[in-house]
Amino acid sequence: MAHWLVKSEPFKYSWDQFVTDKQTFWDGVRNYAARNNLKAMKKGEEVFWYHSNEGLEIVGIAKVVKEYYQDPTTEEEAWVVVDLKPVRRLKNPVSLAQMKADKRLADMDLIRLGRLSVGAVKDSEWDVVLELAGEK
Repeated sequence: MAHWLVKSEPFKYSWDQFVTDKQTFWDGVRNYAARNNLKAMKKGEEVFWYHSNEGLEIVGIAKVVKEYYQDPTTEEEAWVVVDLKPVRRLKNPVSLAQMKADKRLADMDLIRLGRLSVGAVKDSEWDVVLELAGEK
């Protein structure tokens, strides 16, 4: 099973709001690479929740509960969403600085493609982030 990372600005939609809502569709993606990642997500796959712009850290783990479908916020057929639900908050958030300092994460989409809002996470990278979070 693949792993993923999605970015959200906490002032727009935070992890805490996500937990309160219990589920959401991931909308607003207007980048083809990010859209292709949404299309590749499969039900049951896990997703890191990253707070961008403020915080700059992975704060939790979500799960894909519905695979891609037309983005209901636009009539443009090019854009899709997936449904996510929260699984758990990380024991310790993992900052962008921590990830950049760890050579094992040098090829991670978050590091290499900093502007990409939905990225793939390799199994080895997933394990390193969990280790940095104090969960392994």
